[in-house]
Amino acid sequence: MKPHTLFLALSIASIGTANAATTCSRANLTRCLDSACALNLSANPAARCQYCGTSSAGEPKTPKGMRSVSVGTSAKYNISDKDLKNAPTDPGERYAWATSQCIKKVTGCTTDDVTDTYDTLIEQSCKAAGVSAKMNRALETAFDTKSRSACESEIQLCIFADNHCTSDFRKCESNTDFDKFFSSCSVSVSGCDEHISEIRGELLATRDSMIKNADTLLAKIVAGYSAARENKIAEIKSGCAEKRFYESCIETVCKNNMNNQCGADFEFEKTMAIQLCKFYDTACATID
Repeated sequence: MKPHTLFLALSIASIGTANAATTCSRANLTRCLDSACALNLSANPAARCQYCGTSSAGEPKTPKGMRSVSVGTSAKYNISDKDLKNAPTDPGERYAWATSQCIKKVTGCTTDDVTDTYDTLIEQSCKAAGVSAKMNRALETAFDTKSRSACESEIQLCIFADNHCTSDFRKCESNTDFDKFFSSCSVSVSGCDEHISEIRGELLATRDSMIKNADTLLAKIVAGYSAARENKIAEIKSGCAEKRFYESCIETVCKNNMNNQCGADFEFEKTMAIQLCKFYDTACATID
């Protein structure tokens, strides 16, 4: 990255952080960016693309004194003519320069607001110019920074790896282990400095919630098994007290194992069934 571009990146990062608590007016942000990127837009629909999109759209032809009609009558959020004289002519650099100017003028706006608000307008302008220019969040390239969502995805992918915390954080239950792996992951990604603190806080909250929920789930499982065991014991005690198991055993043996099913004239079969089911009496006697 060029030294002046790096300086702009650092300046914009600090401005974006300071204004994070204030809502960005994207309408005013657009007015500001248009004052640098949409000169003579009413006569030249390709202006945004030529000024702040891509050099493949051709060089803008701007009659002296002509400005974009979208800028409006108020100059509060416009980049001044004097400052525009120092604006870069390269479209990418001009977009970055305009961004640095506008997020200082429009309170609460960040580079994310710029790309979310203005990239689509530039793409539409490039279509009017007959060229394809997918911005792909152009400022990420210009300032060597990434969007928060991109940073979050990369860091999570690293953190959830089996050789780091894993997806259930079982290797990061201690803060020491978490800090070690998070530090390693945050160093491995680039362009995420302005998002690191927030992403760390959210990952910590997710870890704490998962660990807490895991303990709660385990307690519920243990309680469930304990309740089931107690219910089973109560059922067995009841069956023993009422001799249901013993009598059911005799009935089943007679029905399935005796030729005459312990009929009235076959008392010896009933006696054999009783002897075979004596183990129920023995088992029930061991239950408190």
